[in-house]
Formats: sequence, structure tokens, C-alpha cells
Amino acid sequence: MKLSGMKYMAAALVTAALVMSCQRSSYDVVVIGGGVSGTAAAIRSARMGARTMVIESTPWLGGMLTSAGVSATDGNYKLRGGMWGEFRDSLEARYGGAEALKTGWVSNILFEPHVGAEIFANMAKAEKRLDTAMSSAVEDIEYDGAQWHITVDSNGHKRKITARVVIDATELGDIAAMVGVGYDIGMDSRSDTGEDIAPTEANGIIQDLTMVMVLKDYGRDMTIERPEGYTPDEFACCCINSCCRHPKEAHRMWSQSMLMSYGQLPGGKYMINWPIEGNDFYVNMIEMSEAERAEAVAEAKARSLRFLYFLQNELGYRTFYLADDEFPTDDLFPFIPYHRESRRIDGAVRFTLNHITDPYEYTLYRTAIGVGDYPVDQHHTRYSGWEQLPNLYFHSVPSYGVPMGVMLPKGADNLIVAEKSISVTNIVNGSTRLQPVVMQIGEAAGITAAVACDREIKPSEVSVREVQRNILAAGGYLLPFLDRPSTDEHFAAMQRIGVTGIIESTGMTVGWENQTWFRADEPISAAELCRGLSRLYPRVINKWGESPVTASMLFDIFTDINGEKTIYPDAIPSQRYDGKALTRLECAVIIDRVLAPFDNFDVDIQGNYIRQ
Repeated sequence: MKLSGMKYMAAALVTAALVMSCQRSSYDVVVIGGGVSGTAAAIRSARMGARTMVIESTPWLGGMLTSAGVSATDGNYKLRGGMWGEFRDSLEARYGGAEALKTGWVSNILFEPHVGAEIFANMAKAEKRLDTAMSSAVEDIEYDGAQWHITVDSNGHKRKITARVVIDATELGDIAAMVGVGYDIGMDSRSDTGEDIAPTEANGIIQDLTMVMVLKDYGRDMTIERPEGYTPDEFACCCINSCCRHPKEAHRMWSQSMLMSYGQLPGGKYMINWPIEGNDFYVNMIEMSEAERAEAVAEAKARSLRFLYFLQNELGYRTFYLADDEFPTDDLFPFIPYHRESRRIDGAVRFTLNHITDPYEYTLYRTAIGVGDYPVDQHHTRYSGWEQLPNLYFHSVPSYGVPMGVMLPKGADNLIVAEKSISVTNIVNGSTRLQPVVMQIGEAAGITAAVACDREIKPSEVSVREVQRNILAAGGYLLPFLDRPSTDEHFAAMQRIGVTGIIESTGMTVGWENQTWFRADEPISAAELCRGLSRLYPRVINKWGESPVTASMLFDIFTDINGEKTIYPDAIPSQRYDGKALTRLECAVIIDRVLAPFDNFDVDIQGNYIRQ
């Protein structure tokens, strides 16, 4: 089949933007894997002054958002901040506003993969302290007790580099495994995690992966030859059509037009990442050799081609075929599959479903370095025996803050782990694997690595509060409060008081949305505020019962804490001395200004207060 000369045009521009720029042999931070988290980690590390290098196996940065073709983001639509917000700003500028990204119904943010790759390439190119090694692989890595020694193979050219800190941002956690970090694969047992929706027994079953297709309408017959092994029964119930007799998931049957518009992209293209008897594919390639992985990818591509033929031959989309101006690959497929699951390291903390549903029963929320609001979403229907697995299709949870300790592996100095290999349970991975969360994890990893190098300490010794302070300085979220956007003048104060736990938030599910509210504009009772303050300031005594807090009450509380009566004329606006109740946000702002508990009470990686 002849295709136009546009095949490599758009994608070649991306590749040209990132030539191998690595001329040094010694770095502060080396990020292995230029996916969503690796790109964010490398850029943030370089911005903080660390000499940084990112090593990526494909020609593009961006991983699942670009190289895997999943250019429709999931979650965090209302939690816009940090590098996630920066990326969205760039997309909107490219396409002409937020509304221009709402082309398909699976997401409010859709774009062409090569456009995302261009944005990431330009962000990386702007950082003078960041070198890139594209189409490169790590052949060997060793730690000598002081620094890492890494052998990099770039298209047959091998070179050795060193690094103070390494960030494993690979798709499957390969570097952590290479250096001996412990990890889990597959589903955890209920007795191990305490999650009541986990299976009784652990198993090695992971989520389906997908070899995504980006199609476009050529306006002429583009039907491919009937693929080997094709039978329409394989995809008969992917949507409502005359072929379907016995759907696997009768409650999830949509029309064929909804199948196509699901991932409709700007530029008249269609992302085919269809979970309902579509091109999801089950294979656990995590511990396979490279040759075995290549074979598995070929099988996943074959399934996608069979699905394409079904779309063309059975559903009538004969003029649709793989876009020739998206990926610079011979077969027009993305560079890599969309991996939904990888190894999960044995980390300093393990984030479980219970930490999400009952955050104040634990202390990890105090260490939050990023936020997520997507349900637990696991794809398993391509696994033989999927009916016996827990039903985790869009299991609702409150939105949450991701604890810092998930990135820090046990027993491995100067190594940070990001992407989808962080220390979470299998169930939690069903939410933390989504692109905005992974990007924030990468950003926090880059901050942690840069601070460790600057202070000449290990990442495990970096202050939680220092990492959080840097996240807030860049407009990022620690906890997922919807009350105020990250651009609000009081956003940072609300976040700082939130992670101290002095004023607690409320999580809920509203329709499809998982939300958390600080309840910023509501009053707060003296009982609630005194209870929160007393965790840090034992002198606090509630003298007012359930009465709403006023300015004079707050001053009395400060007097109890400091042991003397003090007036804070700059802390409270003069019009609030009228005896009226203060809002929760006003209390947070005043406490932040007067007592500065965020700065004065550090926490350890478990979220326990470090008394100073």
C-alpha cells in the first residue's frame, strides 16, 4: 500500500529537536527512562541547578502520552498545577484554547502524540543543564558506594557516565530490578495489604496492555489484507453491531460511533485504545528478555491489526488506516505499548487503598508530593479467567495525596524510583498509574534528587518539607483541595496547613468525580480547630466548646501557645475584629502567618512529626 510523503514529516520535527546532547561523563542526576515521569524529573532536576541527563530508548520524550500514543489524559482535570499545568498551557496554546482539546469523550484533554512530543522536546531543550540521550539504552549499571557507573548504548556507540543520584523512570522498573531492589508483581493478597477488595490470595496477574493505533480517514479504500488468524468473533461485541451475540460486559455496550469518537483527536485523527473487546492484550512481559518482549509486542500489534480489519471490514470504516504523519516507524505503530502496570518496588512506605479512603487514620498525607483523583481503573478482560478477578472497573475512591516515601526504595542508596514502579499496592496502582499523577511523581523525584545533590546527602535524608516547599513554589499540589486554584493568593497557605493536619478536609464521590474539599468558606468550630492545633501545640485548650472560631478566640489560642498575650495586627484584616466567625481558609491563612507550623514542624517519611 502506497502512503503519502507526509509519513515522517511531523514526527521528524520532534526527533530533530532532540539530538544527542550528552557530552559530559559526570552528572549529578541521571534519569533512566524519558517517559511521563522521567521527562518531568529531568526537567525539574535541571531547573533546580543539578547537572542532569535523561536516557530514553525511543526518539521521543513523553512515554505513554507520546511514544505509546495514549494522547488523552485521565484525571486531575480540575487540579491544574506544577508541570502538569505547564504542559496543559502548552497544549492549549498550540491548539487554541482548552475547548479545542475536547474532541473525544474519554477525556477533556486530547492531542496528537507528536504534538505532545514536540512540547516535551522544547521544554527539555530550554534547560541548559539537561543533556539527552535518545534512542539509547542502559547496558550496565553499578554503584560503588559513592556514585553510579552507567554504560549507555546509543545506536551502537557505547560510553560510560557517572551520577550521584539515579532515577529509575523506565516503563517496567527495569533499573530497580537490575540493582537488586525488592519488588512485587501482580495482585496482592487481602491479608497482606488490609484492602477488603483485594483477592484472598496473591497472584502474578497484571493489567492488560494496549498497542494503541492512531487512525485517520484517507478518503479512499484503505482496507488491509485479512490478517492471519482473524475471526470477527474476537471483536464481535466491541460495540453495538450485528455481529454481537454474547458480550462479555453487557453493561458496557456503546455504539460504533462512540467507539470511534472515544479517542477522537484534534487534527482529524482517532486514537484507538478501546478496552471493550478491542485492542487490549494480555501479556506479562515484565521479567522477559528483550527478545521475548519484542515477540510479545509483535503479538500485541497483530491483535491491533486484527481489530483494525474488524473496524474496516465489519463496521464499514474502510477509508480509515494508521496515520502516516504521526509516528516515524516503519509500521506506523507507536514506539512502545501502553503499559498499565509494572514492578512495584519495596519502598520506604507502601501506599494502600486504606490510606486513600481514611487518610486521617494514618499520617502519610502529611508527606504528600502530588495528587490524584481518578477511580481505581484496572483492565483485565483479555486475561483468561478474568471473571474470577475482583471487579475493579472504576472503583470510586476519594481524591488523594501521594506520599513521598513511595519513590524511595529500601536498601538502595542514591536511587529514586518513579513512573508506575512506585511502592503502591496493585489496587492503588489502578489510579496512580494515570498520566497527571505520574508526571507529578516525576517532578517530585527530580526535586528530591536535585536537593540531595545540592546538600550532599542521600535522597532518603532529604527533608519532606523541603520537597513540598519546592512543589508549592512551582504552583503544584500537595493535597487535592478543589476550593481554590493553584493561582489563588491563599492556595499555598491552604496546602501548608492541610499537610499539617491542623484543619482536615473532606473527601467524597460526586457522580464520576472523586473530590476533596477544604471547605474553605465554611466556619470552623473551636473544638475542631483546638483538636487539630493540640497535636502540635499541647498548651492549646478549648474554652469555647462548639462555637465558631472568631478573631479574638484565635488570639487567645495564640496566647496559650506562646505563653504571653501578643497582638498580630498584620495577620487578621481589621474588618474581621467584629466578632463574626472566621472561615476555615481565613483561619488557615492566619495560622500559617503567625505560627508557621509547616516550616517549624518537619515530618519524617512516615509522616510523624519531628519535634524541633
